[in-house]
Amino acid sequence: WYQRRVRALPAKKLMALQFSRNSKLVSTMVSRTAGFAVAPSSVSPFARSFSVASPSAAPPKLAELDMSKLRITATLNPKAKPDHKKLLFGKTFTDHMFQAHWNEKVGWHSPEILPYGPIQIFPSAAALHYGLECFEGMKAYRDRNGQLRLFRPDKNMERLNRSSTRLTLPAFNGEELLKALKTLLRLDRDWIPNEKGYSVYIRPFAIATQAELGVAPVRESMLGIVCCPVGPYYPEGFKAVSLFADSVHIRAAPGGVGGYKVGGNYGPTVLPAIQASKKGFTQVLWLYNDFITEVGTMNIFIYWINENGEKELMTPPLAEGTILPGVTRLSILELARQSNEYKVSERSITMTTFAEAVKQKRILECFGAGTAAIVSPIKLINYKDVDYHIPLDKDDPSATIGPLAKRFSDQLMAIQYGDVDHPWSVVF
Repeated sequence: WYQRRVRALPAKKLMALQFSRNSKLVSTMVSRTAGFAVAPSSVSPFARSFSVASPSAAPPKLAELDMSKLRITATLNPKAKPDHKKLLFGKTFTDHMFQAHWNEKVGWHSPEILPYGPIQIFPSAAALHYGLECFEGMKAYRDRNGQLRLFRPDKNMERLNRSSTRLTLPAFNGEELLKALKTLLRLDRDWIPNEKGYSVYIRPFAIATQAELGVAPVRESMLGIVCCPVGPYYPEGFKAVSLFADSVHIRAAPGGVGGYKVGGNYGPTVLPAIQASKKGFTQVLWLYNDFITEVGTMNIFIYWINENGEKELMTPPLAEGTILPGVTRLSILELARQSNEYKVSERSITMTTFAEAVKQKRILECFGAGTAAIVSPIKLINYKDVDYHIPLDKDDPSATIGPLAKRFSDQLMAIQYGDVDHPWSVVF
């Protein structure tokens, strides 16, 4: 009514009305479009006095992963434990598993240890369609006194967090996840064979669970851990492998995700590995523009006489992002540098240069390194249809592993099983 009456007033009366400080028709108006409150001026009816509306409250802080809220549901039907001498990698799992959930509104919630079994996700879950998943590989050991041990677990937590962040999966408190892991392993401690060479392989993983299609940042996810008892990688002693240097397929490229432990790095390697196997080779040596990168799913080390006549242990560098920063890789580099016996380098080498060094008898040893095997000696590489034979031990033609690789294997195993005191071995 007021607005209709004001619009109907003659101009002079309207101006008088506007100048009248005593007029009861001057009122507060709120501009909904701009979000400002417009108050009547105490100085001049022409002056507009704006006050910015209070900003909306800050979003609530998302909950952190918190093991004080851990719920444990023990199985009522423990599984029969298999003969540990017949264990196959990744085929048998312990009685329990861990899982926790996250969403963008609440954060981490519902951490739980429960009987091993299927997990429930929607068929539209982002992990199933867009590769939004990552994982880790680590082991737990039982020492000669029956104590449980982990090997450098903080490094695995750091790497899983880096992989998660790369995929927009939520970060987590690594110390809290380790609390959950230790609780899980204590619960399933009878699954860890009490014999050197045996262990429980641990697979932490993170997956995007939001039930919607479309490539987008993760809004819901799950963090889990499953464990499986495993035997020695080489139950009958070391067995050197032969490799096919693949000049067609590549595992990773600069700027990609080769430096992260994501599923997308592994699935595409299966077919080339099958093709290499059909040709009679154990695994693939991955190249990128002729540069050596990795061997199978392991980092690679080359012990040789370099161009300057020096003994050198080298492994490809991490800088370009094509190499996974392996925990075993890191440990070998640190042990090698402590020895001060030879030059230790992280640098690139082409397969062409390597082949020439083989011809010149400058290659002393070559081996892969990873959690599963610790070290895996290499005896031959096929490159462009030519076999390049790599020595294992020049002083022992019957040797199945080189002396340097064997030394690293012995050193690391002694630390892992607590035969020597070392800060890398965590007792719990």
